[in-house]
Amino acid sequence: MLVLTRKTGEAIQIGDDIEIKIVSVKGDQIKLGINAPKNVEIHRKEIYLEIQKENKSAAEGISDLFAILKNVD
Repeated sequence: MLVLTRKTGEAIQIGDDIEIKIVSVKGDQIKLGINAPKNVEIHRKEIYLEIQKENKSAAEGISDLFAILKNVD
């Protein structure tokens, strides 16, 4: 993991298309501004993990459905 120190107003560039800017720091909270192409999905980590969990659950449901359909005459 790369760890960088930035001050309010400073930014980090990821590749050619993604910029993460420190908007403000207040107590133990940091506000980030993210500039990225519209095709790049950006989520908070806990939301991303929930989406992955839901997708996995939905995919398992589809394979269960296929197994049931195989047994239908």
